[in-house]
Amino acid sequence: MLRLLKSLSRTVHEERGQDQEPSNGGDVGRYDGDDDSSGGGGEPSSLTVWRKSLFVGCSGFTVINSNGDLVYRVDNYGSHRRQELVLMDASGKPILTVSRSKKLKMFDNWLVFEGELSSKEQKPICRARKHVNVLWPKVKRLARVYYDEKNMYMIEGSYMDRSCKVLDKSRNVVVEIRRKETVTKGVSFGLEVFDLVINQGFDSGLAMAIILLLDQMFL
Repeated sequence: MLRLLKSLSRTVHEERGQDQEPSNGGDVGRYDGDDDSSGGGGEPSSLTVWRKSLFVGCSGFTVINSNGDLVYRVDNYGSHRRQELVLMDASGKPILTVSRSKKLKMFDNWLVFEGELSSKEQKPICRARKHVNVLWPKVKRLARVYYDEKNMYMIEGSYMDRSCKVLDKSRNVVVEIRRKETVTKGVSFGLEVFDLVINQGFDSGLAMAIILLLDQMFL
């Protein structure tokens, strides 16, 4: 399956060269960790996300780039609803940790830490809150991600359908989650394999952390 994903990922990315991608502009992610998945220039990058760990008996994620190289992984040896999920690079080095807040609040909150969570004093690089549509139930707002009072991202769409957009405060699309397109007849990926399209300048590790947040919130 991984070999098929690598082959199709390269083919789809080559054929998509002229397709419209998320537009540049506005604020972008400020996390500046090591990022080998996106190239230079102003073009958006795209990752293929497989909602499955490569290790038997684990749940998690496997993420490959347009060259078919493994760039991120999540290997969850416990139950699906863990309080902490660690995003790692291909070698297993912790990149970010997504942790559900233990404080009792009206709405569910999550914290994102750089690297592996090592102490209670470690400060998060951003926070996320699940959106509850009370007044406007038809508006498909899923969550908000906060850096501080001036930097906030809104996530809209449907994660269940793998159709989401991450918008900055000027409503520019900085990240998009899409159903995986196939160029081979008779091949269907369903909802377990999808594309993560990242605007140039937005950190791909943070984009993957957003997927982990949505997965915990809605599945």
